[in-house]
Amino acid sequence: MKKALFIIDVQNDFTEGGALGVEGGAAVAAGISRLLAEHPDAYDLVIASRDWHDAENDNGGHFALDAQPDFVTTWPVHCVAGTPGAEYHDDLTEQAIDFHVRKGQGQPAYSIYEGVTEEGGTVHALLDEHAVTEIDIAGLATDYCVRASALDAIEHGRRVRVLTDLVAGVGEASSEAALAELAHAGALLISSADVDAS
Repeated sequence: MKKALFIIDVQNDFTEGGALGVEGGAAVAAGISRLLAEHPDAYDLVIASRDWHDAENDNGGHFALDAQPDFVTTWPVHCVAGTPGAEYHDDLTEQAIDFHVRKGQGQPAYSIYEGVTEEGGTVHALLDEHAVTEIDIAGLATDYCVRASALDAIEHGRRVRVLTDLVAGVGEASSEAALAELAHAGALLISSADVDAS
């Protein structure tokens, strides 16, 4: 059994001071780096996703350009490809990341499974290629991209654990609902202190 860590969207625009910053985002970045430093052999594969939106269009209606965003399906402009907001937060250790996934290039995309690697492959194929059966998930935001990524991983037959101290969400109630939904779907909710537990 091989294990992967998904690091979901730990980007400047999703952390404090960003276009869609969530409270606790910077702490999540630092916590993930600490986890990887303290448990260097915990994962066979570390895969990080980033929103990587087009600058010249509304990305399939994802950006609210002509109206106020509803913060459900339409959002302020964020994580535009090549801008500082799309970069990983400085407290996230990039050296530990094996594969980088870009998603939302011209269209809405929440799950890491909707993205492509820098080599142009899919996450599903990457996991199959490396015989990954277990996935731990950390990152931003609990109630959107973490939720979608975890549900897709479960649907693809992986054993999923969400590191609840290494996620942060847009809203408290919606984040609690997302975690409850994931637990009901079969994900284990654990602390990063327990990553070595089977």
